[in-house]
Amino acid sequence: MSHESHRTEPPVDPAEFWEDRYRSTRGEHGQVWSGRVNEAVQREVSGLRPGTALELGCGEGGDALWLAEQGWSVTAIDISSTALAVGAAEAERAGLSERIRWIQADLATWRPSAEFDLVTTAFLHSPVELPREEVLRRAAMAVAPGGRLLVVGHGAVPPGSKLSHHEQNGPPLPTPGKVLASLHLAADWVTETNALVERPAVWRDGSAVTLVDAVLRVRRGPGPDA
Repeated sequence: MSHESHRTEPPVDPAEFWEDRYRSTRGEHGQVWSGRVNEAVQREVSGLRPGTALELGCGEGGDALWLAEQGWSVTAIDISSTALAVGAAEAERAGLSERIRWIQADLATWRPSAEFDLVTTAFLHSPVELPREEVLRRAAMAVAPGGRLLVVGHGAVPPGSKLSHHEQNGPPLPTPGKVLASLHLAADWVTETNALVERPAVWRDGSAVTLVDAVLRVRRGPGPDA
């Protein structure tokens, strides 16, 4: 009697995946990303009074650097030490090192140990395993009374993205409303932005495209002692 064997691919280690991504896909300027702040983050944060900020999945630090420039005291977390080194070097060059604390951590196991006036994450999507809903619920736990949580994601799959394979073989990208529902927030939280926002962009091949951002900004109540 014979048994047919079935081979399964071993799971991809997220830390190894992102380290390889940041080491092997740098552009001519030495970075994977542009280094500029994400448009939705700039729009949603510009009117807020600077305080303490936590960014989850900061990558090479484009948003963290911009927040520091605006006067925020930033804690920036990412799984890739290579990406963090790029951000730290740019912070040093820009004279912002004292305003940003860089932390290497896997968000799948990360737990907040402090509260912040702003907790933000932009495009926290991954073609490898990531418990995104759990991470975002823990992110909400890190918001101080009166503070805000800002979640920016892809509202539609960008052209040529590796997420297209993920979407075809898994659930669709969540709308801001679904993200809000998954957070299970208490009644004292207020929704300030819940929108799909289109923006024009120039893609890697130079073509003009329209991207869609899923933007959610919620504010925690001030607490009983306010």
